[in-house]
Amino acid sequence: MDKHDHIPLQGLRHLAIRVTDIQKARDFYQGLLGMKTVWEPDPENVYLSSGQDNLALHQIPNAELARYHQGIGQFMDHFGFLVENPEEVEEVFKKMETAGVRIIKPVKRHRDGSISFYMTDPDKNVIQILYEPTISGI
Repeated sequence: MDKHDHIPLQGLRHLAIRVTDIQKARDFYQGLLGMKTVWEPDPENVYLSSGQDNLALHQIPNAELARYHQGIGQFMDHFGFLVENPEEVEEVFKKMETAGVRIIKPVKRHRDGSISFYMTDPDKNVIQILYEPTISGI
C-alpha cells in the first residue's frame, strides 16, 4: 500500500480499556453515562455502547493487579464522548458533579467553538465530554 491508497475509515468508534474492578467500571459507564451492554462473553469482559460506538471493559487479572499503576508513565492522555449541543455538556457536568465524579477540568469554551469538560472514571482514566461543532450530531 503506498501513501496514496485510500483507507475507508469510518471513525474511531471502538475503544478497549483494562479496568481494576469491572463492576465499578460497568456501574460508571452504564449507570452514570447511560451506556447499554451489547455483549458480555464472560464475567471478565463486557462490551458497552452509546448506540454509535463500542467500549470494551476488560478486567485486569488478579495476578497482574499488584503491578498495575495507572497514571505512571501512561500513554493515553484521554478519550472523549461527543454530545449533540453545548447545553448537554453543561447537563452532563452537573450530573457528574452531583454523583461525586472527580472533575479534572471544569466546563470551558474553546476558541474553535467547542465546549467540554474532563472527568475520571473509577480507574482514573481521563474522559472528555465534548460538543465539537464539526462532528457533534453526525
